[in-house]
Amino acid sequence: MGVRVALVGLVRVSKKDQEVQRQHDALDPICIKVFEERASGKLSTADRPDLQAALDYVRPGDMLTVLEVDRLGRNLLEGLIVLTDLFGRGVAVKVLEGIAAGEHTERSLILDLALALAEDRRRDIVRKTRSGLEAARKQGRVGGRPTVVDDDKRRAIIARRAEGQSLREIAAGVSVSLAVVHGVVTKYETETPMSALDRP
Repeated sequence: MGVRVALVGLVRVSKKDQEVQRQHDALDPICIKVFEERASGKLSTADRPDLQAALDYVRPGDMLTVLEVDRLGRNLLEGLIVLTDLFGRGVAVKVLEGIAAGEHTERSLILDLALALAEDRRRDIVRKTRSGLEAARKQGRVGGRPTVVDDDKRRAIIARRAEGQSLREIAAGVSVSLAVVHGVVTKYETETPMSALDRP
Protein backbone atom coordinates (compact mmCIF):
# COMPACT_ATOMS: atom_id res chain seq x y z
CA MET A 1 0.00 0.00 0.00
CA GLY A 2 1.44 3.40 -1.00
CA VAL A 3 2.07 6.32 1.30
CA ARG A 4 -1.04 8.43 1.81
CA VAL A 5 -0.56 11.96 0.47
CA ALA A 6 -3.06 14.57 1.60
CA LEU A 7 -3.47 18.21 2.53
CA VAL A 8 -4.09 19.05 6.17
CA GLY A 9 -5.39 22.58 6.66
CA LEU A 10 -4.67 25.16 9.34
CA VAL A 11 -6.93 28.17 9.82
CA ARG A 12 -5.60 30.77 12.27
CA VAL A 13 -6.70 34.12 13.65
CA SER A 14 -5.27 36.04 16.61
CA LYS A 15 -8.56 37.09 18.20
CA LYS A 16 -11.70 35.10 18.97
CA ASP A 17 -14.02 37.49 17.12
CA GLN A 18 -12.00 37.60 13.88
CA GLU A 19 -13.54 36.17 10.71
CA VAL A 20 -12.21 32.82 9.49
CA GLN A 21 -14.67 32.07 6.67
CA ARG A 22 -12.31 33.18 3.88
CA GLN A 23 -9.67 30.72 5.06
CA HIS A 24 -12.23 27.92 5.42
CA ASP A 25 -13.61 28.62 1.94
CA ALA A 26 -10.13 28.07 0.51
CA LEU A 27 -9.07 25.09 2.64
CA ASP A 28 -12.21 23.03 3.32
CA PRO A 29 -12.70 21.81 -0.27
CA ILE A 30 -9.12 20.56 -0.71
CA CYS A 31 -8.10 19.32 2.76
CA ILE A 32 -8.99 16.02 4.38
CA LYS A 33 -9.12 17.82 7.73
CA VAL A 34 -8.88 21.48 8.77
CA PHE A 35 -7.69 22.56 12.21
CA GLU A 36 -8.73 25.96 13.52
CA GLU A 37 -6.52 28.00 15.82
CA ARG A 38 -7.53 31.18 17.62
CA ALA A 39 -4.36 32.31 19.33
CA SER A 40 -1.53 34.75 18.93
CA GLY A 41 0.94 33.62 16.30
CA LYS A 42 3.72 34.96 18.51
CA LEU A 43 3.55 31.80 20.64
CA SER A 44 6.14 29.15 19.94
CA THR A 45 5.04 26.07 18.02
CA ALA A 46 5.16 23.98 21.19
CA ASP A 47 2.80 26.42 22.95
CA ARG A 48 0.14 26.27 20.20
CA PRO A 49 -2.01 23.17 20.88
CA ASP A 50 -4.11 23.45 17.70
CA LEU A 51 -1.04 23.76 15.49
CA GLN A 52 0.52 20.88 17.39
CA ALA A 53 -2.63 18.80 16.84
CA ALA A 54 -2.41 19.51 13.10
CA LEU A 55 1.25 18.48 13.06
CA ASP A 56 0.43 15.27 14.95
CA TYR A 57 -2.23 14.47 12.34
CA VAL A 58 0.12 14.99 9.38
CA ARG A 59 1.51 11.74 7.97
CA PRO A 60 4.62 11.26 5.79
CA GLY A 61 3.98 12.82 2.40
CA ASP A 62 1.13 15.03 3.69
CA MET A 63 1.33 18.80 3.50
CA LEU A 64 0.25 21.25 6.16
CA THR A 65 -1.75 23.80 4.17
CA VAL A 66 -2.45 27.46 4.89
CA LEU A 67 -4.06 30.22 2.86
CA GLU A 68 -1.11 32.62 3.34
CA VAL A 69 2.20 32.19 5.10
CA ASP A 70 1.37 34.82 7.73
CA ARG A 71 -1.36 32.44 8.98
CA LEU A 72 1.51 30.44 10.48
CA GLY A 73 2.53 33.42 12.62
CA ARG A 74 1.45 36.87 13.71
CA ASN A 75 2.77 38.47 10.53
CA LEU A 76 4.73 37.62 7.40
CA LEU A 77 8.12 37.57 9.12
CA GLU A 78 7.01 35.34 11.99
CA GLY A 79 5.11 33.12 9.57
CA LEU A 80 8.29 32.55 7.58
CA ILE A 81 10.20 31.81 10.78
CA VAL A 82 7.59 29.19 11.77
CA LEU A 83 7.80 27.79 8.24
CA THR A 84 11.54 27.30 8.67
CA ASP A 85 10.91 25.58 12.01
CA LEU A 86 8.44 23.22 10.33
CA PHE A 87 11.05 22.26 7.72
CA GLY A 88 13.35 21.35 10.60
CA ARG A 89 10.64 18.98 11.83
CA GLY A 90 10.35 17.39 8.39
CA VAL A 91 6.92 18.92 7.70
CA ALA A 92 6.08 19.94 4.13
CA VAL A 93 3.92 23.04 3.73
CA LYS A 94 1.61 24.23 0.98
CA VAL A 95 0.82 27.98 0.84
CA LEU A 96 -2.11 28.89 -1.41
CA GLU A 97 -1.67 32.64 -1.83
CA GLY A 98 0.77 35.48 -1.26
CA ILE A 99 4.52 35.98 -1.33
CA ALA A 100 5.41 32.37 -0.46
CA ALA A 101 2.68 30.63 -2.50
CA GLY A 102 3.62 27.11 -3.53
CA GLU A 103 4.60 23.73 -2.13
CA HIS A 104 7.66 23.75 0.11
CA THR A 105 9.66 20.98 1.72
CA GLU A 106 12.80 22.93 2.58
CA ARG A 107 14.37 26.37 2.64
CA SER A 108 14.74 27.82 -0.84
CA LEU A 109 16.01 30.96 -2.48
CA ILE A 110 12.50 32.36 -2.85
CA LEU A 111 11.74 31.79 0.83
CA ASP A 112 15.05 33.34 1.87
CA LEU A 113 14.22 36.34 -0.29
CA ALA A 114 10.75 36.60 1.24
CA LEU A 115 12.25 36.35 4.73
CA ALA A 116 14.77 39.09 3.92
CA LEU A 117 12.06 41.34 2.48
CA ALA A 118 9.83 40.81 5.52
CA GLU A 119 12.69 41.60 7.92
CA ASP A 120 13.61 44.67 5.90
CA ARG A 121 10.00 45.86 5.95
CA ARG A 122 9.83 45.34 9.73
CA ARG A 123 13.03 47.36 10.24
CA ASP A 124 11.70 50.10 7.96
CA ILE A 125 8.47 50.35 9.97
CA VAL A 126 10.45 50.55 13.22
CA ARG A 127 12.76 53.21 11.77
CA LYS A 128 9.89 55.33 10.46
CA THR A 129 8.02 55.05 13.75
CA ARG A 130 11.08 56.18 15.71
CA SER A 131 11.72 59.05 13.27
CA GLY A 132 8.09 60.17 13.55
CA LEU A 133 8.16 60.12 17.34
CA GLU A 134 11.46 62.03 17.39
CA ALA A 135 10.08 64.67 15.01
CA ALA A 136 6.96 65.04 17.15
CA ARG A 137 9.10 65.31 20.29
CA LYS A 138 11.14 68.13 18.77
CA GLN A 139 7.92 70.00 18.00
CA GLY A 140 6.70 69.60 21.55
CA ARG A 141 4.33 66.75 20.79
CA VAL A 142 4.64 63.28 22.21
CA GLY A 143 3.48 60.29 20.19
CA GLY A 144 1.83 57.16 21.55
CA ARG A 145 -1.28 56.78 23.65
CA PRO A 146 -3.22 59.85 24.77
CA THR A 147 -2.27 61.14 28.21
CA VAL A 148 -4.35 59.96 31.16
CA VAL A 149 -3.66 63.14 33.14
CA ASP A 150 -5.91 66.17 32.70
CA ASP A 151 -5.07 69.65 34.04
CA ASP A 152 -6.80 69.04 37.38
CA LYS A 153 -4.82 65.86 38.05
CA ARG A 154 -1.60 67.52 36.93
CA ARG A 155 -2.15 70.39 39.40
CA ALA A 156 -2.98 67.89 42.16
CA ILE A 157 0.20 65.92 41.48
CA ILE A 158 2.36 69.07 41.56
CA ALA A 159 0.66 70.35 44.73
CA ARG A 160 1.08 67.03 46.54
CA ARG A 161 4.74 66.93 45.48
CA ALA A 162 5.22 70.45 46.86
CA GLU A 163 3.82 69.18 50.17
CA GLY A 164 6.58 66.59 50.27
CA GLN A 165 4.59 63.49 49.37
CA SER A 166 6.43 60.59 47.73
CA LEU A 167 5.68 59.64 44.14
CA ARG A 168 4.03 56.44 45.34
CA GLU A 169 1.77 58.33 47.76
CA ILE A 170 0.80 60.75 44.99
CA ALA A 171 0.00 57.91 42.59
CA ALA A 172 -2.31 56.31 45.13
CA GLY A 173 -3.95 59.62 46.05
CA VAL A 174 -4.58 60.79 42.48
CA SER A 175 -5.39 57.29 41.12
CA VAL A 176 -2.82 57.21 38.33
CA SER A 177 0.22 55.02 37.75
CA LEU A 178 3.58 55.66 39.36
CA ALA A 179 5.09 56.12 35.89
CA VAL A 180 2.58 58.88 35.07
CA VAL A 181 3.33 60.71 38.33
CA HIS A 182 7.06 60.44 37.68
CA GLY A 183 6.58 61.85 34.19
CA VAL A 184 4.51 64.83 35.38
CA VAL A 185 6.88 65.67 38.23
CA THR A 186 9.99 65.32 36.09
CA LYS A 187 8.53 67.50 33.33
CA TYR A 188 7.44 70.15 35.84
CA GLU A 189 10.79 70.25 37.62
CA THR A 190 12.66 70.38 34.31
CA GLU A 191 10.61 73.23 32.87
CA THR A 192 10.26 75.30 36.07
CA PRO A 193 13.07 77.70 37.07
CA MET A 194 14.98 76.57 40.15
CA SER A 195 14.02 79.74 42.04
CA ALA A 196 10.37 78.82 41.71
CA LEU A 197 11.03 75.39 43.17
CA ASP A 198 12.82 76.71 46.29
CA ARG A 199 10.49 76.52 49.25
CA PRO A 200 10.95 78.91 52.21
